[in-house]
Amino acid sequence: MPNIGPMIAASGRLGLGYAERLLTDVTPNQFARFARIGDTVIQSNHAAFNYGHLSLYASKIIEGVGGDPSVYQPSEAFVEVFSKDATCVDDPDGDIYPSMQEVVDALVRNYTAAIEALEAADDEVFMKPNPNVSMRERFSTTGAMLGFYIGGHFMIHMGQTSAWRRAMGLGSA
Repeated sequence: MPNIGPMIAASGRLGLGYAERLLTDVTPNQFARFARIGDTVIQSNHAAFNYGHLSLYASKIIEGVGGDPSVYQPSEAFVEVFSKDATCVDDPDGDIYPSMQEVVDALVRNYTAAIEALEAADDEVFMKPNPNVSMRERFSTTGAMLGFYIGGHFMIHMGQTSAWRRAMGLGSA
């Protein structure tokens, strides 16, 4: 029975629940907008960017434990606006980013699948050297890398979303 995957997945379940709570009272019209405090535009990642960006990493987690990530591969247009190389921009007309529903559905669907893949994976997979050579110095094993993707990376962007909520006047979740 696997032990390591369920331990790592617990952070994913916590993060996904937090992501859902952070959307309380967020409207589709606010989702891809920069916050403003008075006349000052806060050029920090908005919820649309954070959720879309994170949804891309679920396939990396699934692939990392030997699963088939093909079902969770987004369209080229989705990758273009949410990749690690994309820049978050204000979308006042709603024509840059996919709809709030599409983005949230992608995050929940994909991360739920990633969590399930982690929970089912054999412990040995987590002990293998990290196949991502550019990240191997920071995360030497597959388990360390996947733990970062499901936990640290996810919560970095949830922290940005929490700050965005406050700046939008929505209060804490």
